[in-house]
Amino acid sequence: MNFNEMSIGLWRWLVRLFPAFRDDPSSRPRQWPTREEMMALPWFDGVGRDQIVMIDSDQGARRAYEELSRLAVVGFDTESKPTFNKGEKSRGPHVAQFSTPERSYVFTLHQPENRRVVGALMGLASLKKVGFGLADDVKRVRSKLGVIPKSVLDLETLCAQRGYGRGVGVKVAVAMVFKRRFRKSKKIGTSNWMNRQLTDQQVLYAANDAHAAMLVFEAIGEKGKKKT
Repeated sequence: MNFNEMSIGLWRWLVRLFPAFRDDPSSRPRQWPTREEMMALPWFDGVGRDQIVMIDSDQGARRAYEELSRLAVVGFDTESKPTFNKGEKSRGPHVAQFSTPERSYVFTLHQPENRRVVGALMGLASLKKVGFGLADDVKRVRSKLGVIPKSVLDLETLCAQRGYGRGVGVKVAVAMVFKRRFRKSKKIGTSNWMNRQLTDQQVLYAANDAHAAMLVFEAIGEKGKKKT
């Protein structure tokens, strides 16, 4: 049984158990592309290294805040060093990234000023932060930075509301919305994000997670724009 058959079977079970699901369009599983179909798609054009701003100084952090705080919406994600041992707790996030349609900002969270600025952006109610699977990111931001994140939208919810089904992640969303294949390396995703000097591969990975979220939001949600 493939994933689509499992999804449809689960929906039919839910309809029998909860009849209200029958009348909820967001609960109906749209046909997701298979792994083979996604592998055949052309690559998604993400941001290149020249479109990524690495925040590595106090001045750069403050300038990034001035630029990002004027916006209405940004793509958002975090990265944390993975834990492999039983009982080991993550000390993440170690990296936070925000993206506009044209540029991504990557903050490493070793520097106090970077942590302060990221915390200020997360607590800014006028700035909507959109991304995929953000429950854990929000929990870690709250714990590490001591701020209650505001105006955070998980695009899994928006995708469900738009009829793409529940549980949509960035790879499936990019395939369905743009008919493109999103690069997401498990090796890079589970690399050491505590490094003070990130590799180019890590920087691209982090930046494009947030950038793809921004573009998906633009395509299926309200248009992101500067505040007047």
